[in-house]
Amino acid sequence: MMSFKKINAWFHLWFGLASGIVVFILGITGCAIVFKDEIKSLTQPWLHAARPADGKLLPPSVLVNSLQKQVPGKHIESVWYHGENRTAHFNIHESDSIAFVNPYTAEVVALVDHEDAFHFFEDGHYYLWLPREIGHQVAGWGTLIFFLLLISGLILWWPKKWNKRNRDQGFKIKWNAKFKRLNYDLHNVLGFYSLIVAIIFAFTGLMMSFAWFNKGVYWLAGGENKPRIQAVSDTTTNLKTDLMMQVDKAWHKGIYELAEQRPFDILMHFPETPSEAIYVCTDMYNGTWRDVYLDQYTLAELPASQKRVRDEDFASWIRRYNYGLHVGLYGGITIKIIYFIVSLICASLPVTGFYIWWGRRRKKKSIVPRKRKELEVTTA
Repeated sequence: MMSFKKINAWFHLWFGLASGIVVFILGITGCAIVFKDEIKSLTQPWLHAARPADGKLLPPSVLVNSLQKQVPGKHIESVWYHGENRTAHFNIHESDSIAFVNPYTAEVVALVDHEDAFHFFEDGHYYLWLPREIGHQVAGWGTLIFFLLLISGLILWWPKKWNKRNRDQGFKIKWNAKFKRLNYDLHNVLGFYSLIVAIIFAFTGLMMSFAWFNKGVYWLAGGENKPRIQAVSDTTTNLKTDLMMQVDKAWHKGIYELAEQRPFDILMHFPETPSEAIYVCTDMYNGTWRDVYLDQYTLAELPASQKRVRDEDFASWIRRYNYGLHVGLYGGITIKIIYFIVSLICASLPVTGFYIWWGRRRKKKSIVPRKRKELEVTTA
């Protein structure tokens, strides 16, 4: 009967080989997108709009009127104000372009294809460049295996005795060693040092990949899973309203009544049917946000809206902060540098692990003929 140590080693080897390509892609694409916002800010001038000395942000209706002159006949779905000194961007229905508008002057700054280089890397990170339904599942299950491999790897790393030799082997890389030993150290030592952040990657990734995992964590944290409430405007009021005027009022309410964070980002989706609510997303800060739904006739906040973060229970707090924790939006550039390095290490682990297995496999193949030759000599 196999011991636990052997079972763990078997699991780490074969499941590591099975998930290696997925983990490598997730790690490399994670490296590519961790500094996405900083790189875009430096390379895309249409994201910036200098605020005039006496300038004020213009409401959505003014920006929409200006944009419609550039894209006549197109249905404009939503607007996202990115705060001070930044352009607002609009999603246009059935269009491959995103429109960037100066929120102080209503000037249309640029119409840009929404599929840039980062879209390519994000598609790889979320779906492995496969069809979405298939890729989402493959990436999710690959992440789950990686999560278990991190635990099994820690068990394998843990030395039997805490003597100097084992401590050096577990915590130090022998840079002047031969490649085989150096490769082993890169896998063993770097894997240990990246463990905590790698577990954060895997855990938060699983929260976004599987509803059953998300609900399970929510339940374990003390949350109560409730049925989702539909956000519906009350059409029985029969109020005659100008939709864009209501959107402007909702925008003002979102800034001065709903938002808690300054400087603010605010995203709004315009209703397309009489029963649809005005969607207002506020408090987009450090990767969290608050979804608010307003009746398009009365502007009353509907029950489907999220609570303010300060009013949430612990279970809901985990869900709200999960995305920001996954992409490293806490702690500024220092955390992002750490995330970049650890993501690169995670991508390297399947490569170094494969070489360890391949080296041992070749060694076993060379040992068998040698033993046969020795046996032939002794029996001759």
